[in-house]
Amino acid sequence: MKVMVMVKASKSSEAGEMPSEELLTAMGNFNEELVKAGIMLSGDGLRPSSAGVRIRFSGAERTVIDGPFAETKELVAGYWVWKVKSMEEAIEWAKRCPNPMPEESDLEIRPFFEMEDFGDAMTPELKEQEQRIAEAAEKLDQQG
Repeated sequence: MKVMVMVKASKSSEAGEMPSEELLTAMGNFNEELVKAGIMLSGDGLRPSSAGVRIRFSGAERTVIDGPFAETKELVAGYWVWKVKSMEEAIEWAKRCPNPMPEESDLEIRPFFEMEDFGDAMTPELKEQEQRIAEAAEKLDQQG
């Protein structure tokens, strides 16, 4: 199963405070463990919401809303994509993670949908399209 592990934002991450050398080292070591175990597929930190925008959809209308966004607890400061055998395995790895923030912080783990989750709505044509998209995205990722 594939899961996204989200590092929830905090006051320090939203203030744009950079992690210490100690934390960068600890997280680098943790990421190496994840890669060696065949768990980590990708991961990155995100800039504060002040550097981002939201696009609000209302029917045919699109509205761009500039950051920062007020609800820190609803924001994401970083993420990993992991391939694990179960949610329990993901939880065990997450519990080993160094605290990603200088203050109290949270990780949220959510499984990705798999094609079979969509049932009959995922026609053979849509499956083929998804495969083409995945292959093209992989090529783009390899190009850097």
